[in-house]
Amino acid sequence: MTTHAEDPPLENHHATYRPRVICRWILGLMILATVVLVTLAWVRFGTDRPTVYEDSVEHFKYGSTGGEREAGFPYWIWKALPKVCADYLPGEGYASLGMLYEPGKDLPIGVSKRRVTGIDRVFLNCAACHTNTYRSTPDGEPQVVAGMPANSFDLMGFTRFFFDCAADGRFTPKHIMPTIQALNADLDLIDRYLVYPLAVLLMRDQLMMLRQRFAFIAGQPAWGPGRVDTFNTNKVQFNFPMDRLAPEEAPGTTDFPSIWNQRQRQGMQLHWDGNNSRVEERNRNASFGTGATPPTLDRSSIKRMENWLLDAQPPAWPFGKIDPALSARGKDLYQRYCLDCHGTSGTDFTGKYVGTVLPIEEIGTDRHRLDSFTRPLALNLATVYAGYGDERFSHFRKTNGYANMPLDGIWLRAPYLHNGSVPTLRDLLEPSDSRPRLFYRGNDLYDPENVGFVSDLPAEGEKRYFLFDSSVPGNSNSGHEGPAYGTDLSSDDKRALVEYLKTF
Repeated sequence: MTTHAEDPPLENHHATYRPRVICRWILGLMILATVVLVTLAWVRFGTDRPTVYEDSVEHFKYGSTGGEREAGFPYWIWKALPKVCADYLPGEGYASLGMLYEPGKDLPIGVSKRRVTGIDRVFLNCAACHTNTYRSTPDGEPQVVAGMPANSFDLMGFTRFFFDCAADGRFTPKHIMPTIQALNADLDLIDRYLVYPLAVLLMRDQLMMLRQRFAFIAGQPAWGPGRVDTFNTNKVQFNFPMDRLAPEEAPGTTDFPSIWNQRQRQGMQLHWDGNNSRVEERNRNASFGTGATPPTLDRSSIKRMENWLLDAQPPAWPFGKIDPALSARGKDLYQRYCLDCHGTSGTDFTGKYVGTVLPIEEIGTDRHRLDSFTRPLALNLATVYAGYGDERFSHFRKTNGYANMPLDGIWLRAPYLHNGSVPTLRDLLEPSDSRPRLFYRGNDLYDPENVGFVSDLPAEGEKRYFLFDSSVPGNSNSGHEGPAYGTDLSSDDKRALVEYLKTF
């Protein structure tokens, strides 16, 4: 056999081959290790899974809107902050801000949870502003009603608590992590020494940024429980110069509304000033308050809530038998004075002017909320869902008054008028100069005689209620008065009209 001079000796060939095999094995193992690590990282940090509730009402109370994805608070930081910054709360925990806890639940009604970016995150959902309780006696069990206004929840206090806490020197891993551990948090080593310390720093920076952007709130009169300045907070989203708003634009504070029977409201002029006529569009705008933006909105979850609300009903009057003779007399008065604007009954919303806007000159109620929604804001809102097809906002309009609302569940919607400036239905049937100038908000103890919540108690035990002053800008209790509104009726007629409204 002939051996060419250029052929390497056999032993040199084997010597060269072995390192190549070893290198290939090492490279393969490195690739496998990388795939395993990436897979483990994806499983841990790429999960996006909300807590799911089969029951529709439970889903409304605790289901996600998607807000946790971007605005969510890490669960154990949420649990720790009321202890770390207890001096910024009026009492113990989130309950002191009017948030409601049900037996067996570790989160209040209106707070949802989602596993996202490797951590459990929580944030508000629709029920935070649209669920509350009533009590028939001081020691009675609170009855939870989904869809009613959250007249005990202090949203401004809630916001200020987080802003003030973030600005405090205690908002650091050094102070928060020991508190989390004291709560027996089930954190592994990665969570304890990496994820949560980093989450504390990121959450502080996010809150400080929001604190600066929403600084205008600090200059407003206190909203009090059950109220919000919806559209001035919307302006922050579009970088309006909040320190240069026209004086008539702020404040625009109003009561949280009830949200039952949405199917019958489709096509009506919605929001207090009737600035939109599409239920779904109104809902997507409201979802900004739950931290959900077009890219993060959980559309399937929101759709479940919308479907339930289409035909959700308020509970019937629970405080004893309604006087049939007195109610019948009240029905005649209602048909004469109220039907055209507020519907035939609590279930039949037909009426000549129902769901249309009544000019401010006619209704005469406080105009601050009307003036806070401006034409430039309406134009900006049209850009929010640009690029999202049929979801794009196209129905926002500037109006010249307030919308005539159906009165379903009216007994649970106190205080009355759009800004919650009149404590009871009986008070609403008086001229404005005879309505209470000062009263207390936030109580869920019911006053069945006057139809509203008890408003003359400053406190119950350690719980203090908010003193509402109707002389404060935005809080006027004027309007909805005169012969056309029943304020000139006799006392007996007013009592009869109130008795009939209990049937709604």
